[in-house]
Amino acid sequence: MDRTASALVDELRSEGRPAEHPQKHYHGSAAVLGVRMGTLFGIAKRYTALPLSEVDRLLDVAEYEPRLAAFCVLDFKARKAKLPADERRGCYELYLGRHDRIDTWDMVDRAAPRVVGSYLLDKPRTPLFELARSADPLRRRTAMTAPLAFTGSGDPDALADLFALAELLVDDTDPVVSKPVGIALKYAGAADELALRAFLDRHAARMPRPALRYAVEKLDPSDRQSYLTRG
Repeated sequence: MDRTASALVDELRSEGRPAEHPQKHYHGSAAVLGVRMGTLFGIAKRYTALPLSEVDRLLDVAEYEPRLAAFCVLDFKARKAKLPADERRGCYELYLGRHDRIDTWDMVDRAAPRVVGSYLLDKPRTPLFELARSADPLRRRTAMTAPLAFTGSGDPDALADLFALAELLVDDTDPVVSKPVGIALKYAGAADELALRAFLDRHAARMPRPALRYAVEKLDPSDRQSYLTRG
């Protein structure tokens, strides 16, 4: 198989059916090819071995689906247990270095947990705090979505950083950010319910309602209702 960005784009174009798959969830300004998501994921998975230099080229393509496919390739690479350390670092650096090519939430959600979060598990999480202070809501989404990798790690320091990031973004009203704040808190609470309750005791009253609903989703019904009446 020709392991190039051009070959991957050719496959996507051949599958394009814009009338059937207009990508209504995409709210960016780029054109769409109209590739069904399952088809796109399947193509990207076949290109898991695509060199990072070619993934970089893929991110230069104007249309939505080739760029989403690039982040899918990074995600599939990061899932490999035996991925060489230098390539894992390269995936992380490419994601952050080309964050300007992210113009929709699903690019973040597809790659941030494994490509960014897993990479930072045993490293300083300073880059996430920098992203959390960005004016760009999609960078703030990365800051809150990447730590999903921390929730099953059993690392209390990583989990503490998740709560600290959520505290920075707790009253962010942009739905691109507030939803992942709530989702991250929900899963963090499954790992440490006492820490979640302490967080909610301090912040529930000022959290955007959608974020609060997600955050309390796994609590027992009476406690869930108690926190929701504070919001």
